[in-house]
Amino acid sequence: MKKADTASDELRSEYRREDFGPMVRGKYAARLRESSNIVVLDPEIAEVFPNAQAVNAALRGLLELARTSARLSPQSIPMPAQAMRP
Repeated sequence: MKKADTASDELRSEYRREDFGPMVRGKYAARLRESSNIVVLDPEIAEVFPNAQAVNAALRGLLELARTSARLSPQSIPMPAQAMRP
């Protein structure tokens, strides 16, 4: 049995390019950006933290400091459930 030629970049003769509508670059980029939780650090900040765990530990410490600050009541800054773990 002979394998199909997968290297061809041509459409089959029964298809026409017009049947597929216009090609739009980045069509779903905005939706992906809204649903993503990726944070990009500035290069000078990223140099200080060796990994994601270090960033999370620093942010948890900052959050705890903000919660215990004299200017903020503990109820004014919500503490996520994940941040409560050691």
